[in-house]
Amino acid sequence: MVASDHRTYVYVGLAGEGDYIGEGGIVRRADGEERWTDISEGLPDKPQVRALAIRPDNPKVVFAGTDQGVFRSNDRGETWQALDDAGTGREVWSLAIHPDNPDVILAGYDPCSISRSQDGGDTWKMMDTSQVVYPHITTYMPPTGKRVIGMAFDPSDTKDIYAAVEVGGLLASRDGGESWVSVIDGPYIKNNTLDLHQVQVSAAAPGTVHIATQTAMFRSRDKGARWEHVQVEEMFPGGSYCRDLLVAPDDPKTIYLAAGAGGGAAPADTVQEGALFRSRDVGETWDRLDLGETVPGRMMAIAIDNAAPEHIYCAAYSGEVYSSSDGGSNWSKSVLPGESSRYLHVYPMVCG
Repeated sequence: MVASDHRTYVYVGLAGEGDYIGEGGIVRRADGEERWTDISEGLPDKPQVRALAIRPDNPKVVFAGTDQGVFRSNDRGETWQALDDAGTGREVWSLAIHPDNPDVILAGYDPCSISRSQDGGDTWKMMDTSQVVYPHITTYMPPTGKRVIGMAFDPSDTKDIYAAVEVGGLLASRDGGESWVSVIDGPYIKNNTLDLHQVQVSAAAPGTVHIATQTAMFRSRDKGARWEHVQVEEMFPGGSYCRDLLVAPDDPKTIYLAAGAGGGAAPADTVQEGALFRSRDVGETWDRLDLGETVPGRMMAIAIDNAAPEHIYCAAYSGEVYSSSDGGSNWSKSVLPGESSRYLHVYPMVCG
């Protein structure tokens, strides 16, 4: 039951990459507000925010992963506290909160490493990634780093955790995050199918792992041992740039996919376009949702309010944010401030 006074707040992390590093930061908007508010005060100067997470049991608590570590806010981003997240000198690219115990938080970094907190972010310990060996096809791609860009717990067995590595395949932990190994060395013809962007596991399909890559989606029904290509509408010849995956909090059979026609694997003359897809049968079939217009940039992020799961949001690389308050039947659009610069783009989005 959603509290009668519940109000959804949406947060978007902004950043650049490589030679294109802009101001960065976080913007926020609440239900009923027209404007986005910059809530970056208290973060480092020009923060590159590439990861966000919200405590499901207390949505006032927000975590931000930056190029200078993990920060926590206890007041919806009004103030921020730097956390000693054990990843000194490493850029944070992903955050994941345990589905049953929100005091357990994982942070993924560039270069590839993972730390864990078991007390809500107060203290952290670096996990063991020393046994990680990347698929050979991804080895020679300097200067692209092996960054941990997405992580997911298997809600049916939370000792099983997966980490997507950009240009590096998939990692798995079978002991709650203490140690990690590579578990993917096969669903590729070229390296771009091992250029991962996100990973998700649904309670409706224990042990079934979905991954989003630069050109396609893949699925393993046996915890990563064997893989199959998931058929989604092609947005350029040969595939779609798949960026984000999210299981609906109120229905584990429903999964959302953020995709686009752009990306490194697409032909140079490909027209930029974004899309949001939805499966209602744990990834067996997919339909493209009508957002009311052609999205002018590839879709980057999806967010759903745990306390009000009919509130669904998706954000395009170019700064358009699409909102639905009725489970995806109808959508409205807003545009983030300052998104015309190639030095600043959408990375993560969360809400609660």
